[in-house]
Amino acid sequence: MSDLNATPAPRRWAALALIALAQFMVIMDTSIIGVALPEMQTALGFSQENLSWVFNAYVVAFGGLLLLGGRLSDLFGARRLFFAGWVVLAVGSAVAGLAGEAWVELVGRAVQGAGSALIAPAALTLLMTLFGGRPQELTKAFALYGAAAPAGGTAGVFLGGVITQYASWQWVFWINVPVALVVLLVTPAVMPAVPARRGSVDWLGAVTVTLGLAVSVYAVVRAPETGWGSPVTWLVLAAGLLLIGAFVALQARRREPLMRLGIWRSANLAGANLAQLLMASAWIPMWFFLNLYLQQVLGLEAFASGAALLPMTAATMLMMIVAAPRLIARFGPKPLIVTGLLALAAGMVWLSFVRSDGSFVVDVLPASLLAAVGMSLAFIPSLGTALAIPDPSEGGLASGIVNTSYQVGSALGLAAMTAVAAANGAGELGNPEALTDGFSSAFLGAAALALAGAIASAFTLRTPARATEEPASVG
Repeated sequence: MSDLNATPAPRRWAALALIALAQFMVIMDTSIIGVALPEMQTALGFSQENLSWVFNAYVVAFGGLLLLGGRLSDLFGARRLFFAGWVVLAVGSAVAGLAGEAWVELVGRAVQGAGSALIAPAALTLLMTLFGGRPQELTKAFALYGAAAPAGGTAGVFLGGVITQYASWQWVFWINVPVALVVLLVTPAVMPAVPARRGSVDWLGAVTVTLGLAVSVYAVVRAPETGWGSPVTWLVLAAGLLLIGAFVALQARRREPLMRLGIWRSANLAGANLAQLLMASAWIPMWFFLNLYLQQVLGLEAFASGAALLPMTAATMLMMIVAAPRLIARFGPKPLIVTGLLALAAGMVWLSFVRSDGSFVVDVLPASLLAAVGMSLAFIPSLGTALAIPDPSEGGLASGIVNTSYQVGSALGLAAMTAVAAANGAGELGNPEALTDGFSSAFLGAAALALAGAIASAFTLRTPARATEEPASVG
C-alpha cells in the first residue's frame, strides 16, 4: 500500500512498536477483566446472568463498529483515527474504573470497545502504509503485530490477577489511561500522515450492521439461559440476521457505502476472512476454558494460572516472529493457513483428554504448545492475505473487515462453546469431574471449528503465482 520507490519512513520501526502496542492493548482489554469479575460483581451489584456483559459490551461494540472505523480511517486519515481512538479508549477506561453502578460500567466498557474499533483498522492501515512496498519488511512487521495479540491475551489474564490481588479491580481499567497518554504524545512524531480523501459516511449502514452484529451475538450469548429451542432465541437471532441482510441491501444501493460490496471480488479476501473468523472462534474458547480448567479443576490461583499460560504465549510469539516469515517466504500463505488450522485442531483434540485429577505438565503443556504452533502458522498469512487488496485507498475497509471477522468469530465461538460446556456439566462448580467433562466438550467443539477452517481454506484459497517471492502481496 505504499510506493515501492518511496523513501522508507525513518521511524517506521518505532511506529511499528506503537502499532503492536495498540494490538496488544485492544486484545488485553478483552481478557484483563476475567479475574476481576467476582469483585466487580460484588461492588457493582451485577446479577449472575448479566455479569458476562462486562466482557460482551466491549466485544460487541468493538466488533460492531470496526467497519465504521475502517471507513473513517480511509476518509479522515489513519493517523487522525489512531489518535482519536486512543482518546476514546482512555475516556472509556476512566468511566469503567470510576463506575459505581452496573449500567455505568457497561457504558464504560462499550466506549472502550468503540475506541478500539477506531484504533485497530487505523493501526493496520498505518502498518501497510509504512511497509506495504517492502515485502520482506512487511512480513516481519506482520509477525511482530501478530505476536502482540497472544501476548495481550495472556498479559490480560496475568496482569488481571496481579492487579486484582495487590491493588483493586478498578486498576484493570485505569491502566489504559497512562498508556494512552504516552501513545498520544508519541504518535505525531513517529506515525506517517496518511492523506484523507473526500467522501461521505454511511451512518445508516453503520447503525444497521452494528445492531445486526450486536443482536446476533446477544442471541447466542443468552441461548444457554433461554434455551436453544426457545422461540425467543430464534426470533432474536432472526432479527439480527435480518438487520445484517438489510445492511448488505443498503450497501448495494449506496453511492458511497460503508462497505463496497465489490471489494469481495478481490482474490482470496473471503477465504482469508473466513479463516480468521473460524480461527478466532476456536482459539478464544480454547484459551478461556483452559484458564478455567487451571483454576477450577487443578486449583491454581489467579496469578499461577496466568503464569501457566506463559509457555503457550512464548511459543506463539517465537513462532510468529522467527519461523512464520521464513515459512511464508518458502511455501506461500495457503499451505501454512491449512497446516496451522489443522495443528490448532489437533492441539485442542489433545486438550479434550484433560483429567479431573490431571496435572499442568501432562494434561496442558504439550497440547497447548501444539495449539500455539498452529495458531502461529495460520494467523500471519491469513491476515496478510485479507489485507492484500488492489486499491490502497480501501486499506481501512480491508482492515475493518478482517478485524470484524476475528472479533465476531471470538464472540460467537465463545458463546457457542460456553453453551456446549454448560450442557455437559461445566455449570457444576465444585464438581471437578463434571467441570472437566464440560471443558473437554468445549475443547472438542473448538477443534471442530478449527478443522472447518482448515477445510474451508483448502477449498477457497488460491495459490498466487509469485507466492514465494512476494508473500506479503498475496491477494
